[in-house]
Parts: sequence; C-alpha cells; structure tokens
Amino acid sequence: MIELNEIEERVILIGVQEAEGDDTEESVRELGELADTAGAQVVGSVIQRRESVHPGTYIGKGKLDEVRELLWETDATGVICDDELSPAQLNNLQQELDCKVMDRTLLILDIFARHATSSEGKLQVELAQLRYRAARLTGLGNSLSRLGGGIGTRGPGEKKLEMDRRLIRTRISHLKGELAEVVRHRDLIRAQRKRQAQKVVALVGYTSVGKSALFNALSGAGVLEDAKLFATLDTTTRGIRLSGRQEVLLTDTVGFIRKLPHHLVEAFKSTLEEACCADILIHVVDASSPQLETQMGVVYETLRELGAQDKPVITVFNKQDLLPERRTFRDHHAEACVAASARTGEGLEEIKNAIEQILREQKIYIERLYAYEQAGMIQLIRRKGELLTEEYRAEGIFVQAYVPKEIYMKV
Repeated sequence: MIELNEIEERVILIGVQEAEGDDTEESVRELGELADTAGAQVVGSVIQRRESVHPGTYIGKGKLDEVRELLWETDATGVICDDELSPAQLNNLQQELDCKVMDRTLLILDIFARHATSSEGKLQVELAQLRYRAARLTGLGNSLSRLGGGIGTRGPGEKKLEMDRRLIRTRISHLKGELAEVVRHRDLIRAQRKRQAQKVVALVGYTSVGKSALFNALSGAGVLEDAKLFATLDTTTRGIRLSGRQEVLLTDTVGFIRKLPHHLVEAFKSTLEEACCADILIHVVDASSPQLETQMGVVYETLRELGAQDKPVITVFNKQDLLPERRTFRDHHAEACVAASARTGEGLEEIKNAIEQILREQKIYIERLYAYEQAGMIQLIRRKGELLTEEYRAEGIFVQAYVPKEIYMKV
C-alpha cells in the first residue's frame, strides 16, 4: 500500500505597519489563523514599520536580511505577506529569499478552493484564481529582447507564455458565461419569491463569528460548523416559522474579512448578492472577540461596497456563553440588538420576534369578514402574513391580521 501524506508547510508571516497604532498586528494574527486553516504551520512573524510598502520588495533591505536569517533558523519553506503583492514584488521576493512566496489573496483563494462544494462555488473559486494568476504570468523578460545569439535566445521565444495567457483568457470568458447562467437562475428564483411574497432574511458577518451555528439553531439545517475561517463558502437557504406562524426564508452567506481583494468580491458577487436581495439582514457578531468593533466596521464597509447598506439590520451579539460576565452591547446601525448564543439557544426567540417586528412595520393591518367560500384567503394570510384573530360567525369568518403590501389587493 502506498500512503500519500500532505507536506505541512512551515511559514513566516510578514506585515508592514504604515501608521502608528493601526491594526497591523491584529491583521497579521488573523493571517496566522488563515495559514492554520490552509494547513500551514506558522513558525515566525516579522512586522516592519515604514511610511509605505516598498514598491519592489514589499519590505526594506534590512528586514529582508532578517527574514532570510529567520528562514534558515526555523527551517521554514515559505513566507506569507499580509497584503496582495504586485507581480514585481512577488518575483523580487522569490529571488531575494529563494523560497515560496505567498500573499493574503493567494491564501484566501486556497482556503476557498478547499471549502467549495457546490458547482457554483467551484466556478467562483476558479474564476478568482485565474484572474489572480493572469496578472502574474511572467516570462524571461528583457533577456528575450537582446540582439544577437546566445543561450536562451533561439526558438519560439515566449510562445508558451502567450498560449498560457490566451488559454486563461478563454477559460475566464467561459467561466463568466457559466456564472451568468447561475445568476440568471438565481434571478428567476428571486422573482418567484417576490411574486409569492416570500420574505428573505440573510445572515451576514465577519468570518468565524458563528453564522452557520446560528443558522442551524434557527432552522435545524445541519450545515457545517467549524471554528476555522471560511468554513462555510456556499450559501444555504431554509424556511423558518416565526412565532406568529408566518414563514420566512433564512439564508447563510460567506463571511467577510478585512483586506478582501476586489476581484474576489467580483467573482463571488452572485453569492454576496443574496445579502443585497434580502428583506432583512441579521448581522452576526462574536461578542467574545476583542476585535468586535473593527470586525463590525469591516462588515458595514463590505455591505456599502455591495450596495446593501440601506437594508433593515438586526445585530446579534453571538457567543454570549464565552463571556465571563454579562455586558450590554449597542449597534447604532441596527433596528434591534439581541444577545444570543447558538450553542445554548439563548436569544433565539428574541431574534424571531425582532424579525417579526420589522416585517410587521412593512405590512398593512386589516379587519375583514370573509364568506365561507373565501376561506382560501385566510390560508394565504396565514402563510404570507400574520393572522391575529380568526372568528367564525354565522355570516362568515372575521379576521384581524397584518398582510404584506404584495398581497393586500388580493385579500
């Protein structure tokens, strides 16, 4: 029997602090968590304080020497930089350090590739990877433009490189077409939901704050829960019943993270649009995180980029069971704040009540007497609205209810 073991990479983290008191140290710590999720072992970290990132090598010459020594001392196999590197920075660092060089974007893409299970998720990951690689395809550079003979100047030149570029462009075009079909299918589903007056609630939040655990607790869906970053990549939608017997659709989405590259947002737009098309957003926050406010800021900034900043928000301060003592949390962007714990079940009913309250504000109150042959209308109200009272009289069925604007004319 042949056993294949995946080699564990030993890496050194590199960050650049451009301003005093910024969150570089926390960002590098998070980079370490990403590396751990990707299966690498962090054996050291280096942070350089300088006015701006070095345009050629990301860090300065002195720090390069320090990293080179650290590589030798720790027997590390590569380095990971906390920002997205330009093609020049990537090549120069590889030449200077003579080891594998990765950046934050490549690391996130690797994690996404591991966790993508649906066909749509795999398409989105491949598109993002190809866009990343297309910008970093390099050949032999100036050596091919020299006049005269010599080793390396004969033959077809950079034909292979051009073929690679053309193949990548063709594949990107093909993937865009497939994703456009996925988007068209999603739009049809959303249009159908709108016609049926189905309300959609989307869970959003920083990665690893417990969105999937809360999703499972509310819906009983049984999706993967993992403390590691980006454990959930594909969206999942389930119906949940509120206390007033109304049903809404609950959607779990991919987590946000600081320094999320723009082309990654572009590739995952069809997934992230679930947040844009939802009627209510549940912003899940890790109440036990010391970086709580920073993470909340990243989420709201990403929602602004997606154009979903005007949606009603319920902020759920999750993981209350991890707090040593009770604390009061506030979010001025939210219509309601709920302290909850997906693990213990605390706050779940309050979340449903908050959803119900926001939906009620979007509905119209009616009092109506229906003839017995119109009893189907009451079933529609029960399914799409909130039925308060249902009284059977000799002349018909008397109803008091809140109904969505979409079905008001029908009932």
